[in-house]
Amino acid sequence: MANLGMPELIIILIAILVLFGGKKIPEFMRGLGRGIREFNDAKDNVKRELQEGMKEKDSETATK
Repeated sequence: MANLGMPELIIILIAILVLFGGKKIPEFMRGLGRGIREFNDAKDNVKRELQEGMKEKDSETATK
C-alpha cells in the first residue's frame, strides 16, 4: 500500500463523504464488506482445491 499519512486519509474520507453523502456511506461499506467476504471465500475455495489436488497427486505417486 502507498505511504498515506493522516492528512491524506482525512482528505480522502472528506471527499468520499462529499461525493456519496452521509446516508449512502453505510450502504457502500456493507457492499464493500460483502465483496471482500466473497473474494476471500473464493480464494479459500481455490486454495482448498489446490491442496486436495496436491494430496491426490501425492497419494497416486506413493502407490506406484
